Amino acid sequence: MPRDPFRAAITTAVARVRRHYRPATTSTLAPTPHPYAHALGLIAVVVFGAWLGLLVVGSVRTPVGPMDTTMTLRPSLTGGTKINVAPLGALELRSHIAPVRLDVDVDRLDPVRSEALVQHPERLSGLQEEVGSDISTGTRDLAVRSCVAVVSGATALGLAVYRRPRRALAAGGLALALLAASGVSAYATWNPKSVLEPKFSGLLSSAPSVVGDARSIVTEFDVYQRELARLVTNVTKLYDATSTLPVYRPDPATLRVLHVSDIHLNPVAWQVIGSLVRQYDIDVIIDSGDTMDHGSAVENGFLDPVRDLGVPYVWVRGNHDSRLTQTYLTRFGNVHVLDDGRAVDVGGLRVAGIGDPQFTPDRSVPAQGAAAERLAGMRLASALRAQEQAGTPVDIAVTHEPDAARETDGTVPLVLAGHVHHRQNELMPFGTRLKVEGSTGGGGLRALQSRKPEPVRASVLYLDRATRRLQAWDEITLGGLGLTTAEVSRHLPEENTPKESPSPTTPTTSP
Repeated sequence: MPRDPFRAAITTAVARVRRHYRPATTSTLAPTPHPYAHALGLIAVVVFGAWLGLLVVGSVRTPVGPMDTTMTLRPSLTGGTKINVAPLGALELRSHIAPVRLDVDVDRLDPVRSEALVQHPERLSGLQEEVGSDISTGTRDLAVRSCVAVVSGATALGLAVYRRPRRALAAGGLALALLAASGVSAYATWNPKSVLEPKFSGLLSSAPSVVGDARSIVTEFDVYQRELARLVTNVTKLYDATSTLPVYRPDPATLRVLHVSDIHLNPVAWQVIGSLVRQYDIDVIIDSGDTMDHGSAVENGFLDPVRDLGVPYVWVRGNHDSRLTQTYLTRFGNVHVLDDGRAVDVGGLRVAGIGDPQFTPDRSVPAQGAAAERLAGMRLASALRAQEQAGTPVDIAVTHEPDAARETDGTVPLVLAGHVHHRQNELMPFGTRLKVEGSTGGGGLRALQSRKPEPVRASVLYLDRATRRLQAWDEITLGGLGLTTAEVSRHLPEENTPKESPSPTTPTTSP
């Protein structure tokens, strides 16, 4: 007898419902998720929900002096503060270490307020108080808005994922706790003098006047709000210039030295060096070697642009530079070749150096390694001590290899080197500061063999004309082959960083 299809369907449905409500036995239980999986899932919901909340509603519009800005908290692994000044570029400050970064976007310059400042410079004296008040107000509003944003975002996402109000509220509470912990971390690591070492990108990297001269850095940079007011003033004037950036007016009490190294036959380096000489009003160029690749006579014509740079050029031989290279450079009137501890007075400085004892392209001579470099450094140190005893102390020593440079510790205030194609900055045990420059030629033609372009690097050193001691330096980093990025970062030696705030004075302005 054929089975009734309708009755069979009913029977099957009832059986399924009974199985669903039947108490589960041990054999039919589904695998219980590990507690860690629950925790990781909750953390993911909290972090993602908080991020969505900040993204959607976690920003505030607030005036800062003559500018209208938008302040936002963003998740970050390194923290810090980023000030976006469209279309001029951005400034990055290592202001704190926390999993959140403060982004400040300059939306526009209020024409009424900015014109009042430009037309009446005397009003700048009260700008620091106004900016400090604006920043405090904006920060408080941002803190409240961020709390609401992270709690709302995490709670909403928790409700959508878990569909349980208790679990959703737990996600919101955990998000608030995470934000509070981030705030405590930011407060504990807050660095008010981070503005002493800003990193510039975009068109701002072409405007050294934004950070002022070396003397003002040492005497006037004290607290964060004061310098933020100074920064706002400079940005105001940058906007007012519109089509041209302000001209950098060098401080007559400051010597400017351009440190380059490891050009390696890259002709672009001469254009970069020439531009930096003009832009920064450089007094002296110091090249710590490896200008060539093979040191052959046929390469010597590459050096001819040195004669047209318009400033003294101090050079030491690198391990890719031959004696032929050295002899060719001695023909140029503006070039000072240093070797065997020779010292010269140039641009108000006394500089001594020694060439690299090894010429590595010559494979017929076995490499002597670091021992030969250290021996050369010892010879230079001996020459420096002799200069000191003769009453003509050297201000800057130059080698190519850092191992040789380290042997001069205690005999000179500053020693420059290259060779390693990346920057190093080290205050050695006996007081000598070692500065190693990267490749101003972006690694030269050999960079074509690398997967990623090597940046073009150079540094501008600011030295006091009276004491001839290092006051500050700017590190210039340009994108390598095929890249068009530019960064300038300002640095101060620890011994020149202000330890306490000076007495209040009327702030000065620079173009």
